Amino acid sequence: MKPTYIFSLVISLNLLLVSCGGSSGGSNREENAQEKQNEKVDNTISLNQKQVKNLNISIDTLPQRLMGKSIQVNGMLRVPPQHEAKVTSIIGANVQSIAVIEGDRVEKGDLLATLSHPDLIRLQTDYIKSYNQLEFAQKEYERQKKLYEEEVGSGKAFQQIKSEYFSLKGEVAGYEAQLKQLGISPSTIRNGDVRKEVPVVSPFDGYVEKVKIQIGQYVTPSQPMVMIVNNDHVHADFMVFEKDAHKVKIDQPITFSLSSMPERKFEARIYSVGKKFEQNPKAIHVHAEIKSHSDTLIPGMYINGTVHLSDEKRYILPEGAFVDEEGKTFIYQVVESGSDQKDWHFKPVEVKRGIQQGKWVEVKPLSDFDFQANFVHQNAYYLISEMKKNESGHSH
Repeated sequence: MKPTYIFSLVISLNLLLVSCGGSSGGSNREENAQEKQNEKVDNTISLNQKQVKNLNISIDTLPQRLMGKSIQVNGMLRVPPQHEAKVTSIIGANVQSIAVIEGDRVEKGDLLATLSHPDLIRLQTDYIKSYNQLEFAQKEYERQKKLYEEEVGSGKAFQQIKSEYFSLKGEVAGYEAQLKQLGISPSTIRNGDVRKEVPVVSPFDGYVEKVKIQIGQYVTPSQPMVMIVNNDHVHADFMVFEKDAHKVKIDQPITFSLSSMPERKFEARIYSVGKKFEQNPKAIHVHAEIKSHSDTLIPGMYINGTVHLSDEKRYILPEGAFVDEEGKTFIYQVVESGSDQKDWHFKPVEVKRGIQQGKWVEVKPLSDFDFQANFVHQNAYYLISEMKKNESGHSH
């Protein structure tokens, strides 16, 4: 009976050990699972809508921008000479009416003003007189030519009428050219419709930049009456100093802003590089075509630009989006967008800083990266503070 008791005791001890070991293994697995869950929770930061607003956390997509070697330039918005006009009168006359004011949009042929003067009426009557004389001279010329060819008429009489006919023909052509420049049809004058006023019209589509006349004023042919500019053809005219002149080339991209609106960026591309230095300052003109025009772009505005010597777009974020912690750099991706009823969820993504220009810094991912996600753009350091609070809470 004694061996039986010993055998039963051994079995009981083994069962006890297995039972304790099983309980310990299950406990360890539960602890590991809980640690992983805590790690997952700790890796995500949650803020409600009010916190996001109070902390002034800015959220947006990941923009792209030309980054790399560049040079800084400044200049002015200009319009090519062929798209600016100083409208004048063909002959001296008095201003009868004015049809536009500064800032008006006009199209080619639109009425700007009307002129009147006795000289205008005299021009028309002189044309009618010369035209009638021409008709008579033409018939006489044809008659004398026929007589001369049949050797019946005098050669002297033929030469005299020939000279008179061609002189009148040239005179009439000159009058017609003047009338057409004044916007008067010669055919209407021949029908007896003498115009007392003549129109002054716009030479192309554009805007009225300046009206330099008054009612009743006498204007001469050399005196500008109305200035027209076509802002659709405005371009960026930059000055590049001598030390950088060799770096600029046709087709290089430029980003620029107005001196009065530095926060808004415009894109342009170089289409012409000057070949002569201005002396004060010593620089060359570089002309760039603007990609998308805006009503805010007005000739004469001062601009500041960056000529990008390498045409490569990079993903960027403002400097306030980066947080350095324990030798690593993080940005914060929006995992779940919030609302008044739902919290925002953010997670840190480790990256490296790339090229920096002004406040913008290139984002260089270290692993798989969602370039289409939303990210924190401003005050990201508040999120690292929230994360440390969470870690401190879990440690207790």
